[in-house]
Amino acid sequence: MKVFLFVLMATVLEATGDAVVRVALGSSSPASRILLFAVGATCLTLYGTSLNLAPVEFATVTGLYIATLFVVFQITNFLFFRAVPTPSVLLGGTLIVAGGLIVYIWR
Repeated sequence: MKVFLFVLMATVLEATGDAVVRVALGSSSPASRILLFAVGATCLTLYGTSLNLAPVEFATVTGLYIATLFVVFQITNFLFFRAVPTPSVLLGGTLIVAGGLIVYIWR
């Protein structure tokens, strides 16, 4: 469970940082653009730092990370941009999650 929570935290930081940077790119106010870039950069820096300070070897959780990343990116995309995944994304995502779990479980 500890490994999954670590992976979940890292993917949430990555997806949120990416989304905030995307919002910053579309912002028309210079002040809000700077603030959003700073928030996005902070999230992405925390993501990279946590990944490199992980208590587990990243190679052993890569499958779990990819599966979790897909799910978290879809949730973040909906929360930030109200984008609903298409059937092809859901089908491909199902394969990504299945493959990620196979890689993680079958070590």
